[in-house]
Amino acid sequence: MLYFHPFATPLLRPLFLGLLLLFAVQGQAQQKPKKTQPDTITTQTDTTRFDERVISNLKEFSERKTIMGKLLSSILDFDQPDDEALNLDAELIEREYERHNYKIVRRIRIIPLDAFGYSIHDTTHLPDTWLEKAGNFAHARTKRNLIRNKLLFEKNQALEPLALTESERLLRQTDYILDARILVDERTTTNDSIDVVIVTKDIFSLGGSGSFTPSSGAGRLTVRELNFLGLGHQPEVTYRFNQKAPRPWEFAGRYSIENIGKTYITGNLAYINENYYQERSAYLFRDFYATNTQYAGAAGIADIEERILLPPTETDTIPQFGNLAFIRTDAWFGRAFKFKSYNLGYEPRGRLITGVRMIHTKYTTTPTENFQTNQLYLGSIGYSTRKYYKDRFLFGFGRTEDIPVGSIVSVTTGYENGDISDRRYWGASAAFARYRESFGYLYGGVSWGSFVKDSNWQQGMLQLQSLYITRLYERGNWKLRHYLQSRATFGLNRNPEDLLSINKNDGLRGFNSSLLRGTKRVTLNYEANLYTPFSLFGFKLATIAFADVAWLSSGNKANPFNERPYTGYGLGLRFRNEYLSFSTIQILFSFYPHLPANEDLSGFKVYEASRPYYDFTDFRFERPGVAEFR
Repeated sequence: MLYFHPFATPLLRPLFLGLLLLFAVQGQAQQKPKKTQPDTITTQTDTTRFDERVISNLKEFSERKTIMGKLLSSILDFDQPDDEALNLDAELIEREYERHNYKIVRRIRIIPLDAFGYSIHDTTHLPDTWLEKAGNFAHARTKRNLIRNKLLFEKNQALEPLALTESERLLRQTDYILDARILVDERTTTNDSIDVVIVTKDIFSLGGSGSFTPSSGAGRLTVRELNFLGLGHQPEVTYRFNQKAPRPWEFAGRYSIENIGKTYITGNLAYINENYYQERSAYLFRDFYATNTQYAGAAGIADIEERILLPPTETDTIPQFGNLAFIRTDAWFGRAFKFKSYNLGYEPRGRLITGVRMIHTKYTTTPTENFQTNQLYLGSIGYSTRKYYKDRFLFGFGRTEDIPVGSIVSVTTGYENGDISDRRYWGASAAFARYRESFGYLYGGVSWGSFVKDSNWQQGMLQLQSLYITRLYERGNWKLRHYLQSRATFGLNRNPEDLLSINKNDGLRGFNSSLLRGTKRVTLNYEANLYTPFSLFGFKLATIAFADVAWLSSGNKANPFNERPYTGYGLGLRFRNEYLSFSTIQILFSFYPHLPANEDLSGFKVYEASRPYYDFTDFRFERPGVAEFR
């Protein structure tokens, strides 16, 4: 397999790619023709033989003592170890280290690795090119104390059940860590004590993105750092320039500090100053980060001004907007209770969880009379079971992924004390997920919620969702998965301003209509991901084929299936470098046969997307809240 080093700059990629193709073609032309033998049976395809010849030619050029040979040698690596060869099977995380429960932890050894040239499976492997060394020099390695603060066990303390596997999962889900392994040193293990070795591998945490339109001179520049100075701080700044009226510039800045002082409390600050959205907010929160977490909560304040879309009429040719401004203070607290277990060393997965929340919203500008300053008090109770499997090639390109499975049921009630009127709130939700390596992943969920005033149900919502991901089909170094998702959202007596769209991730990927809105929506989405063995400058390549269908209708009694569905079909490419903090790059070619009659839209579209269309739903208990209608 041919690999390219990941620290090559994006500006040089087209030049390098052109050079590689040139050398490959030249090498083919210089080869002497071989005599062919008719009627010879071979088990290899012409494409495979061509790939092998290209790689052989590139390797030959890289070994030459010329300037171009040295350049190719610095960006190509023909002997890079392949972690995929380890063939990690899906396994239940919770039961990996049951035999070590309640042993005393004698020593904790932490080995943080830089982003380039190191292997988490072989700590003796070192960077051997100047690009890898330069990348590591520019990267601040994660501090050991930051890793230690993520651990759910301590030195000279008894090891609680799940502490090792849950700590490994928490490290792996950290933004600035690519992968993590927590190992027990079996050579020094005794009947009552153990030594623990922790190996983590960083990603190159400094990243960004940008865009520029030559015709208008407008553009965007984003710079983010996921692990500033190795301390876990995460600043991000976005600046837009040469924008259209009313103002030529926009700015957004965010700053986050994760796990302050080993409390698992995260702090977020945000200042956003855009043409049609402005926000100043500050939050502190702590969720049920692990299966055995007992306490969670949050507190914060936000000052928001935005422009919202007003209900369209049949004669509208341009969207109509209204201004909305409010100040919101929010606080909640949750407590988890576990059931007793008389089986020493076994940790019951089920948790009974309660939560209370208070939200105060003061509106200073409203577009209609349907917004009132209010205080909302909410309380909920639920039961959750969750566990995790490990596998790969679901949303990543080979890194270890934690697959949440389990079930959750919750009931929420509350009371809104408004300046104009008061009303109650009722809601309920349930979800489950199952995973088997031979079957794949299956998720299903349902949620419902509504306000009640004088026996009248107001602003109600019913939502259904399912996601099925097939098992991984493999043939050589090629890997294939299929994704099938269905979603249905039904609004019940919603306010006229509460509208659903089928734009982008809400329905048809890449689709964008300003006027197409409704109160009932049903979507079906299919995707096939083919993970190829090719890697360009460290960016692994996958191909995508997708088909989306969406039904949309308005009115309480309107049936969305009586309307003609909107559809989207497409093909695309997906690139990702697991060593960098850059988002996944997707270039998609899509076609939409059915378009709104009163909008000038193109049936074909080429666009870039940076986030996956699907994602896992964790079974951790969330803060009590009103069912979201979006």
